[in-house]
Amino acid sequence: MIKKWELKSIPDTKVVNELSKSLQIDPKLSALLSQRGISTFNEARQFFRPSLKDLHDPFRMKDMERAVNRLCDAIHQQEKILIYGDYDVDGTTSVAMMYSFLRSFTEHIDYYIPDRYTEGYGISEQGVKWAHDHDFSLIIALDCGIRAMDEAQLSKKFDVDLIICDHHLPGPELPEAFAILDPKRPDCAYPFKELSGCGVGFKLLHAFCIQNTVDLTQLFAYLDLIAVSIASDIVPMIGENRILAYYGLKKINADPSPGLKALVEVSTLKSKISISDIVFYIGPRINATGRLSHARESVKLLIATTDSELKSFADQLNQANSDRREFDRSITEEALEMISEEASDSPKSSTVLFKSDWHKGVIGIVASRCIEHYYRPTIILTESNGMATGSARSVNGFDVHEAIASCSDLLDKFGGHKYAAGLTLSLENIESFREKFDQVVADSIKPDQLTPRLEVDLQVDFAFINFKSNSIMDQMAPFGPGNMQPTFLSNEVYLRNPPKLIKEEHLKLSVYQKGQPGTFEAIAFGLGTWSEHLKMDNPFAIVYHIEENEYQGNKSLQLVIKDIKNDF
Repeated sequence: MIKKWELKSIPDTKVVNELSKSLQIDPKLSALLSQRGISTFNEARQFFRPSLKDLHDPFRMKDMERAVNRLCDAIHQQEKILIYGDYDVDGTTSVAMMYSFLRSFTEHIDYYIPDRYTEGYGISEQGVKWAHDHDFSLIIALDCGIRAMDEAQLSKKFDVDLIICDHHLPGPELPEAFAILDPKRPDCAYPFKELSGCGVGFKLLHAFCIQNTVDLTQLFAYLDLIAVSIASDIVPMIGENRILAYYGLKKINADPSPGLKALVEVSTLKSKISISDIVFYIGPRINATGRLSHARESVKLLIATTDSELKSFADQLNQANSDRREFDRSITEEALEMISEEASDSPKSSTVLFKSDWHKGVIGIVASRCIEHYYRPTIILTESNGMATGSARSVNGFDVHEAIASCSDLLDKFGGHKYAAGLTLSLENIESFREKFDQVVADSIKPDQLTPRLEVDLQVDFAFINFKSNSIMDQMAPFGPGNMQPTFLSNEVYLRNPPKLIKEEHLKLSVYQKGQPGTFEAIAFGLGTWSEHLKMDNPFAIVYHIEENEYQGNKSLQLVIKDIKNDF
């Protein structure tokens, strides 16, 4: 798939040069910092040396004092407290953190995760009734609840107080809960708006510690769970998220909680754990049970303490993830074949596919996989409870939720946001929806939105690549949205040796630039087709990031190539 390379603008050269002098670093490195909003020595020091002391006062969050007081009263009066969380990674890590921390202060505590298929996302009527039937007087909802209008009313009817800890955008009205902690609510003055759901729960416990003079190290023992939530929920890696992720990664690598340690072991991760390791290896294993069976199994692992429990639960999650990957692979192959067969018909601006026996738990992943091959808004549908239910994924800049809303007359329900959404409709409406949705997309999508973009920080020559500059870039981690790993463009690149094809889909290259020092080994994942187009004497251009490798005690810098062009 041809990608459009977009070179970011260079910030104010005066700021870059002054930053370069004050930090005594290469101007290209100070340009990277400037692109991340850093313009002074003090800002750079704070960026390179995150501190837990820079976390904001949790009592600045709307309703925090009310929430903490209610929690303290419940513990003091030995009321039953139910920790309620969503079934994804953010929700399950939130529940594990809150439950594990609070059970040091009360025995009257349990947790509840809704079933993905029978209850759906967020606070369910079934969950509220379960709390009432089992004599809970306080529910703390994590990573959900900000739009649970009816469920909050039901909780109030049952005299069960509800504290909502959410990070999603609220609707026009807020639920009638006892307290609502959400930095995105319009009347909340909390200075950082991009916390994960687990992060909002952490702030509640942060306030609890301050109010009750509990040593914060007792709370910081759960920073590894917060790092997993931040990485897996793909929230911006800036502000408090970056501080929490920075120290959470330190804990994962030095002294992980038993559940995460067991997951690292079954994931066969050996080197220093990074954010990308969480995204690709740890997070999917936690998510897998919620997709295929029940996310309660993930919480069981994350709160387990005995060796037998840890091994058993970790093996279960690992097997669930293997099963999920097989569903993902086979369904993706079927979906791509269906798209290929449709290609002979009139050209489409979107993809809408339905097959009754596709597994509901992986259709969102399959939609994303299809976009990797056919870059256009995509909806994958399957049958559930006699209805068609589906997941939508979008392309850069296109609001798929708005496009689905334009077809609401054919839908039973839908929801989501700009780039991801869910929908349910009658089986007989599938073909009408497919036609209408494609027409809506065709009428509103811009031609350049159908071409994937690859953002590039800087254009550099190979002379820039050395251990010193890479060491400084490593200190810019943890990486994520808002602070992505630096990506570079180099032109006039040549092969030192013929390319090697690995597993029929990846490339291993040895590359250099004329007149520039060094030959670098490079790996290009998924770009195996380029083996036929790269010639020894013909220059080409690459976009890549830099990684340090160590083999048998020898360290080297490797280029991880993201795209190649020979028509630069």
